[in-house]
Amino acid sequence: MNKLFAAGAMTLAVALALSACSSSTPSGGQSSAPASGGKQKVSFLVFPSPNLPESYWKAQVDLVTKANPDLEVELVAAPSESERNDYAKQLAASGQLPDVQIGMQDLIALEPSLAPWTPDELKDFLCPTCGAVNGKVLQLPTNTQTIPNVYYSKKLFQKAGIAEPPKTYADLLADAEKLKAKGITPFVSGGVFVTSQPWTAILATDLYAKTPDWMTKRRNGEVKFATDPAMKAATQKFTDLATKGYLDKRQIGQDYPKTQEAFLGGKGAMYPMGSWFAAAADASPMKDDIGVFAWPGDDGSLHMPTFTGGGLSVSATAKNMAAAKKFALAFQLTKANLDASVKADALFPAIKGYTPPSDTGPVFKAVYDLWQKAQNEKATVPAFSWEAGDTAMLPGMQGKFWSTAQDLVSGKKTVDQALSFLDTEWEKSG
Repeated sequence: MNKLFAAGAMTLAVALALSACSSSTPSGGQSSAPASGGKQKVSFLVFPSPNLPESYWKAQVDLVTKANPDLEVELVAAPSESERNDYAKQLAASGQLPDVQIGMQDLIALEPSLAPWTPDELKDFLCPTCGAVNGKVLQLPTNTQTIPNVYYSKKLFQKAGIAEPPKTYADLLADAEKLKAKGITPFVSGGVFVTSQPWTAILATDLYAKTPDWMTKRRNGEVKFATDPAMKAATQKFTDLATKGYLDKRQIGQDYPKTQEAFLGGKGAMYPMGSWFAAAADASPMKDDIGVFAWPGDDGSLHMPTFTGGGLSVSATAKNMAAAKKFALAFQLTKANLDASVKADALFPAIKGYTPPSDTGPVFKAVYDLWQKAQNEKATVPAFSWEAGDTAMLPGMQGKFWSTAQDLVSGKKTVDQALSFLDTEWEKSG
């Protein structure tokens, strides 16, 4: 996942240290001094994940340096994907932020730490102003992701007597009940951000479909979590999924890789997850058994939560800004790199003239087609908690939203307590 954004990149929660290709300590701006042989050295902060392991980052960097032999790139890895935001913020605060980083919302919020991109540098991107902060684009708007889709096992649906994906929210609840009656876990869930995926989906159909600028209104103080009727109703819907036993609170302790393994291992019928999961799905023996549908609203209309961003950012303290930007742009615009991101992380490159490879798997094609349908029907809405730039949550709030989802599923907080908590934390963040 690109975390992203996503994000993503989105993407989360696996500790894979880089070995031969990484440094044990971040070198920050120091790394961009001229290297041996007259090369310009650039440090690159990455976050290995199940879809994007150490070998992926090294291979993609090698493609860029082969085409740009004047660049020498040093990879730096965060301790784990789940710690990416805190780790990057710590580096920025101590003046050790590597020259180039995988973009993330909390870091983008530290505007002086990052160098802005110019209109000319953004000319090849489909949405050059996506994720802008105070009018400045600080993260290359490279990828589009849909968050979440609902992946499902055709065999488990058939076992429960479900002939087709649900068309309305009432159908979804009826299908969940049929699955539960057959002893099949309706939804695979887990810790970190995974538990919040159904909540994000419900907010897409029940809140953002009617008020797409809700987050802007919250930033302006025009609405609050605890007092907005639509927010409260959507949150109650999410909580009801746990109350009815469709979300299993015992799964909260498993991390992101374990949730993926659980679904691919047949331990649940549906898996609300971002478009990046298509990569793992297509690499699995289960790929032909996996279907995809958009989380349905009450009236059955399509509302696809979407995020565009997820690209690289450059430190404002890079000693050689030109080299850092050259590497970042080359990394994001090289077709071989874009094709690799499609196959490894199921990203939708938001680059002018780009077309995905023809040999992508069936799950990616289904997810991509669903996004294209939403695009054609003008049925995309923001993905709640995954927004970028001036339309995003305040710094630190994404993690609070995710942890609140876990508290709702576990029963630790009621709806009123959860929403009041988010308002309190929002005020602290502001």
